[in-house]
Amino acid sequence: VGKKVQAIYLWWHKPVIDKELLQSLPNLKVIANSGVGMDHLDLKLIASFCVKMANAPHAVSSTTADTGMALLLASARRLVEVHNISVSPSMDYCEADILGVKVAGATLGIIGMGRIGYKIAVRAKAFEMNILYHNRTRRKVQEEQAVGATYCKKIDSLLQQADFVMLVVSLTPQTHKLIGKRELELMKPTATLINISRGAVVDQEALVAALQTGVIRAAALDVTSPEPLPRDHALLKLKNVIITPHLGIKTDKATYMITEEAVENILAALNGLPLPSEVLPS
Repeated sequence: VGKKVQAIYLWWHKPVIDKELLQSLPNLKVIANSGVGMDHLDLKLIASFCVKMANAPHAVSSTTADTGMALLLASARRLVEVHNISVSPSMDYCEADILGVKVAGATLGIIGMGRIGYKIAVRAKAFEMNILYHNRTRRKVQEEQAVGATYCKKIDSLLQQADFVMLVVSLTPQTHKLIGKRELELMKPTATLINISRGAVVDQEALVAALQTGVIRAAALDVTSPEPLPRDHALLKLKNVIITPHLGIKTDKATYMITEEAVENILAALNGLPLPSEVLPS
């Protein structure tokens, strides 16, 4: 049926789009991705077959921002640890051992102030947090003022000041291992790293070492590299880490909206119209 296929809807990186598949689909016009990140696709290869590409930024932004804040709060108040204590047979603990950190008045550093990053800032403002951000391009002054965010031209400045550092960048050659040993050592020893972008944005070996030696306080990760981690990975053995299985967009409503957005892009491509969420190769 290869000649009949005009569109592909990618769900959780399936099917794998490679040269062999593209050659077998001579009438393919569009590939619609169920999410924002496109790092699993060779955009230049796909474009060379005159196939358009689209993602679903509108459907996933609020849900992913919710996940970021959920991880921040869970790590700050050590919710996983105290849940395990609460359901344990002995319920034996010392209050001094489960002290969390205050979120109101703390400084949140957002690395990547795109659609999702800005929605995180909106939520953080409601929690009375001080907001710093680093981005390739600075937001408009009115947008900064609306959430009380301060722009940091250099990432180092943000890392040195933030109590919570949240990664919301796309995975590119420039952001691969963006946070490594040097960056972790710039952070406060009381700081928490939160990653809702892609696992490879962080040097995981450096992160393990930083968490084991107290370079930083904690980490909360919705993404790892690979996913899932091997069951004997050091990150899975640390008490100061929360790991969730890439659930950023996984709500019933977001899943429905993602599909709607994909269909909208597919229909536009098949009818020769501009794609609402077209992604171009860089």
